Amino acid sequence: MQPPFWAFCRHFARPGFPPPMRPLDDKDLKLLDLLRADARLSLKALAAKVGIARSSLRERMARLEAEGVIRGYRADIAAPTPGVSAYLFVRLKRTPALDLIGVLQDVPEVRGCASLTGDIDLLLEIAADTTERVNAVRDRVAAHPAVADVTTSIVLNRNI
Repeated sequence: MQPPFWAFCRHFARPGFPPPMRPLDDKDLKLLDLLRADARLSLKALAAKVGIARSSLRERMARLEAEGVIRGYRADIAAPTPGVSAYLFVRLKRTPALDLIGVLQDVPEVRGCASLTGDIDLLLEIAADTTERVNAVRDRVAAHPAVADVTTSIVLNRNI
């Protein structure tokens, strides 16, 4: 049998460099599907559904974690429904504007910030209780020295 392609690459053997991931078998795939659906399932329930012993399941999960396949277990918590959602389209005087990004990180109404190509430099997603609060956030963004122009669009409906 021929060794895998990465066997001849010395950099894979360095300390701290994760080992190459082995192919996932059917039991791994079944386990991952179950965890995606409900990461709170007990080891006993997971082992029964995958069809392996609990100790084997623990070893399998530890290996998948060590290989970086399983990166964590999280709660998917719904954000409170805001009264008003809006998008701010921000054109900057200069890029990058890291100081503006730092300011935006401290504004609780800013739910997201994406850098764009084209005429618009930043797309901000805002969620606030009132249109007055959206306007206050907009004014704060517009007053920043790096900002050339801000256009606001209120979200009427989320179709998808």
